[in-house]
Amino acid sequence: MEHSEGFLNLVNDAKSRVREITVAETQQRMRENRDVKLIDVREDHEWNEAYAAGAIHLGKGIIERDIERTVPDKDAELILYCGGGYRSALATDAIQKMGYTNVFSMAGGWKAWKEATDYTDSE
Repeated sequence: MEHSEGFLNLVNDAKSRVREITVAETQQRMRENRDVKLIDVREDHEWNEAYAAGAIHLGKGIIERDIERTVPDKDAELILYCGGGYRSALATDAIQKMGYTNVFSMAGGWKAWKEATDYTDSE
């Protein structure tokens, strides 16, 4: 997908404040800590096609509205992913501004997850 310069500038600004981890690091964290929350911030139609096993769906359009009800503990470990790692960086930056302290953006997003594993769910 070709992204506009303005969007990429916004993402790069957000990435200067967020921590990114790889798919392998994400999976390791999930194995070591059952309390890690994997959050899919993609659009509904993307989620409906397939998603990472164990993920919670809070689309980027609603995550700021719903995160505090879904995960009230602002120290909980959260790993956000999207299609390619751009929207998750923006969402990670936003919820950090809301006081969440242990948040990561998964680099490469769903595309990288699919390349690394067959570990998926779909409804």
